[in-house]
Amino acid sequence: MNDKRTPVIAGNWKMNLGPSDARAFCIELRARLGDLRGRRVILFPPFVSLPVVADELERTSIEFGGQNLYWEGKGAFTGETSPLFLRELGCSTVLVGHSERRHVFGEKDQECGRKVRAALDAGLVPVLCCGEKLEDREAGDTFQVVRLQLKYGLGKVKAEEAFLVAYEPVWAIGTGRTATPEQAQEVHALIRAWLGEKFGDEAKERIPVLYGGSVKPDNVDELMARPDIDGVLVGGASLKVDSFERLVRFQA
Repeated sequence: MNDKRTPVIAGNWKMNLGPSDARAFCIELRARLGDLRGRRVILFPPFVSLPVVADELERTSIEFGGQNLYWEGKGAFTGETSPLFLRELGCSTVLVGHSERRHVFGEKDQECGRKVRAALDAGLVPVLCCGEKLEDREAGDTFQVVRLQLKYGLGKVKAEEAFLVAYEPVWAIGTGRTATPEQAQEVHALIRAWLGEKFGDEAKERIPVLYGGSVKPDNVDELMARPDIDGVLVGGASLKVDSFERLVRFQA
């Protein structure tokens, strides 16, 4: 973690916590965190729970965003979510290219780039997710895969625009396996170097790069101690207030 960048703790609820459970979670989290300082906290609820989350987190510093979006603002796109809808609900940010979108639903790198651009045009801050599968890592292709995902995902972004990157090795998501802090740092350093090549030194030092992949209360401190890990994107550990609060209150 670099002291110049505010640490980001983001919880991706995936297809969990419908409206009633989301309301209870937010009420308790709001009471526990109080006037949070020095940490940026973002929740990514399912679309149906966004109105409830918006209601309960009003007048707090806790942000919330969408788990996905479509690159058109409106039209005959059954089942898709417009970036304009997310903005109307009060979202500040949105996930793009999460590993489940890529590998379960077949989302392509080029589509991720269109979604990133649509998010920015709608006034949302995109969080571009990238990461390799197990066979990529075993073949020594991690850097090549990640660079390609960054190239297409951020190809239409300007240096001055606000976005985040999340590195999530697919082999470590929901498997109980976690990249070691050294493995995570190695790829984060690569991402930061790529950001410098693409956008310049100022952007390289400004843009937060998060780690996602079986992050838990018992490994968050060690991960956050690494110089290029600016935060975490958490799945299962974000579904309970106790574990999520512990992540927010990491000690690095």
